[in-house]
Amino acid sequence: MRESHGILAICLSFAAVLGGVAALAQPAAGPQTGFVFRNTVTGEQLNVAEGKEGGRDTPAVKQFFQSGNNAYIDDKSCLRNGESLFATSCSGCHGHLAEGKLGPGLNDNYWTYPANTEDTGLFATIFGGANGMMGPHNENLTPDEMLQVIAWIRHLYTGPVKDAVWLTDAQKKNYTPYKQGETFPKDVKGQCPPLAE
Repeated sequence: MRESHGILAICLSFAAVLGGVAALAQPAAGPQTGFVFRNTVTGEQLNVAEGKEGGRDTPAVKQFFQSGNNAYIDDKSCLRNGESLFATSCSGCHGHLAEGKLGPGLNDNYWTYPANTEDTGLFATIFGGANGMMGPHNENLTPDEMLQVIAWIRHLYTGPVKDAVWLTDAQKKNYTPYKQGETFPKDVKGQCPPLAE
């Protein structure tokens, strides 16, 4: 009996040491949010405090970092901005309507990285990059701008609405696919002020 207690104590001590070593071996990460974002390819935790200054203290980003829910999905003011940001940062590779060009299409229900069906996965890919020419965009776009780009990409979606997992049930009922030429006025009301010119 005494021997089994000794062996148990040794095993527990060894487990504690291994746990400490494992904790030290983890990749460095920034301030912890409610949601852990991971690199699309390597799985390493992304440090969302890195990158372009600003755009981390908006209510939408704070909510997204805690819950993974993008408050900009249906907001026309954010779609207006997202369209502009997508045109300058993404369309060269993914096409003007996200139909695919050098990079894959983003407007249907096929995803090169299945995690991108969720806004958190798409955010991680934009923030930290992926394979091929998809480099990280965290130096070009703030997290708030990334959420606006994601809203625009989701707005361009042409696949079956049942596969649009980023939409709530209510949003799915009211969903209408993007119509080319659709625009949003600069003064449209919403959460996103117009981008600086």
